[in-house]
This record gives sequence, C-alpha cells and structure tokens, in this order.
Amino acid sequence: MGLDVRTIMVMFAMMAFMFFCLFELAGLRVGRIRGVRQWAVANLCIGLGFSLAYFFGRTTPGHDWAVVFGVTLIATGTCLQLIGIQAFKEQPTHWGLAVLFIGVIFCQSIWFNVVNPDFHLRAIVNSFFFFFIYVVCARVLLVKTEVSLRVSYWFTGISFVILALLMVARAVIIIRSPDEAIGLHVNTAINALPFVIGCLLQFCVAFGLLLMLNHRLIADVYQMASHDALTGTLNRRRIEEESVRLKARCVRTGESLAIMMIDIDFFKSINDRFGHPAGDKVLCSLANIAQKSIRADDYFARYGGEEFCMLLTATTENEAFELAERLRLAFAEFSLMLGKERINVTVSIGVADSKEIGLEFSDLVTAADQALYRAKQNGRNQVIAYSSMPVDDTL
Repeated sequence: MGLDVRTIMVMFAMMAFMFFCLFELAGLRVGRIRGVRQWAVANLCIGLGFSLAYFFGRTTPGHDWAVVFGVTLIATGTCLQLIGIQAFKEQPTHWGLAVLFIGVIFCQSIWFNVVNPDFHLRAIVNSFFFFFIYVVCARVLLVKTEVSLRVSYWFTGISFVILALLMVARAVIIIRSPDEAIGLHVNTAINALPFVIGCLLQFCVAFGLLLMLNHRLIADVYQMASHDALTGTLNRRRIEEESVRLKARCVRTGESLAIMMIDIDFFKSINDRFGHPAGDKVLCSLANIAQKSIRADDYFARYGGEEFCMLLTATTENEAFELAERLRLAFAEFSLMLGKERINVTVSIGVADSKEIGLEFSDLVTAADQALYRAKQNGRNQVIAYSSMPVDDTL
C-alpha cells in the first residue's frame, strides 16, 4: 500500500499540536525549570507549518506562499527547540543564530518558490540548512552530564543526529535523481519515505524532551527530599543514608570515619530575644561557614533544630578535632547584625571517630553527642573529643 505524503503530514501536525498542549500544561507546573515554554511553542510552530503545507495543494491559489510560511514556521520551531534545550541546561541562548537561520530560510524559500521556482534546488538547500541546525542541537545534548540526565540527553541528541543524517541523505538522493518528481503533492518513495522517517524522529525528539523534563523533576524532588529547606544542607535522613554507604567503604578500605556534632550556644535565647527570623539567619550563617570548611568527600547536615552533624571520610579523631577547632574559631570571629544590634554567636562541638566507637552511625552520633554535652557543661564555645572524656562519662 502506497504512502500518502499529505496524510502523513496531517497526522504529524495533529501529533505536534498534542505535544504543544502537553508541554504548555507542563510549563504551568514546572516552576523554575526553563525551556519548557520554548518547546511548547516549537511544537505549535511545527504543527502549523505542516498544516499550511497540507491545506494548500499545488493547484491552490497562494500555494507558493503557503510553502514559504510553512517552511519558515518549521524552521522557527526547530530553532525554538534549540533555544529551549539551551535554556533547560541554563546555558546562554543563541537568539541571534536562531533569527539568522530563520531569516535565511525565509528568504531562500521566497526565491525558490515565488521569484525563481525550482523545487529540486529548494529541497536540497532546505535539507542542508536543517542539517546544520539539527547538528547544533545534537552538539548541545551529546555531552558529559550527570547520570540522572544522561540517558534522556543522549536519546534526544541521537534523534537529532539521525535527523541530520536524514537531511543529508534526502539532499543526495534528490541530487542523484534530478528527473524525479518531488513535492508535497507527489506520493513517491523519494518523498514519502523521508517524511515518514522524519515524523518518527520528530516524535522521538519530543519524547526525549519530555524525558529530560521528567528526569529533571525527579532530581528536583530528590533534592527537596534530601536537603534542609532553610540552610540548603543535607537533612538527617540523607546523612543517615550516606552513613550506610560510608560504612561499607570503610569496611572495604580500612579507613576511619570521624563525626562532629555541632550545637549553637544559647540558641533559644537568640530566638526569644530577636525572634525566629534572626535564629534562621544564625543557622544559615553556621551552614555557610561550615560548608566552606569541609572537603568534597565530607558530608554536612542539619541534624535537628540548632544541631548539625558532619561526617568526615578517611579522618581520625585528632584530625577532626583540628578541623572542629578551626570551625569554632571561624564562627566565634563572625558577627551578625540582628536588628540594630551586632552579636557574636559561638558553637560547641563534640568529636568522635570509628577507631574508638566502631562504624555504626548511631553509636558515632551517641559518642559525639556525649562529647558535645561535656563541651556545654564545661562552659560552651569549645571542642571536646570523645576519647578525652573520663571513662565514667563514655559509653
């Protein structure tokens, strides 16, 4: 059974309109994620472009201009896909390149459809122009990225690569078949097959963009579930999960694992005197100072209230004590403006390591908490190591 090009086009136009609605609805819900609205308008432009070509046959008055505007709309949609991908990746968007590409497509379409009609040359030139923009789209996507997005990036990028190769193949076939009738009204293999493959690949591109959005939303949900909303640090649940992985690593490598429990001194009085917004500022200040002090392999979390926890990989108690002392001094030197008053806030820190306690996270927390309690008893604004405590006060 032969393939009807115009039927293929109207089916793809309907599919593009459906993707437009889908991306537009998604854009209302995704919040800060950029690029989704561009993808929605891109599908609208592509659908309108194919619709123009469908509703105006070769013998219909105005057909030549319908093709001009149809091809220009399809080019606009493709450029918006590129702009949306760059925005989604939070990269600079190349609007100048997009406008230049659309302008060239528009001008050459007028030349080859209205001024000097040459359908073979128009098809060849269009194929190479679209080859270029598809390659640019693929280049933006086929890069190293985080594992959660890699599959969707590469799936979409490979779809653009195949589209680019299809454009080259179409141009070569037309060049090698100068006498073959071409055009949207001609139902021959040289017309129908590229359109069928192209429509399927555009479907793959739209699906890939949705996959990228889905993976980003999942990553954002995981970020919210594993981080403290106020300070941006890890939360208690996440650091407990990381402790399981670190325990397995330490068992395998024989490395030690150190822990700090950090508590802000007189935090309740700060809240009572200056209000909870002031207390939030103090918590955020401590988080910022601490996160600048730790290494990339260490983990810092808000454990609860004004208490923070820090896991230090391949670190002994003595090394953790030195880091804790630097952190205590850095926070003691820091001053914060609360209302019209400038105050200094101090912290007390308890330190322990797996050499003394073992690798169970709950045991490490208990030991560091005991050292922290001793630091509070001894006058606050100090660091106490679990190993330095009297035997009667330890586990």
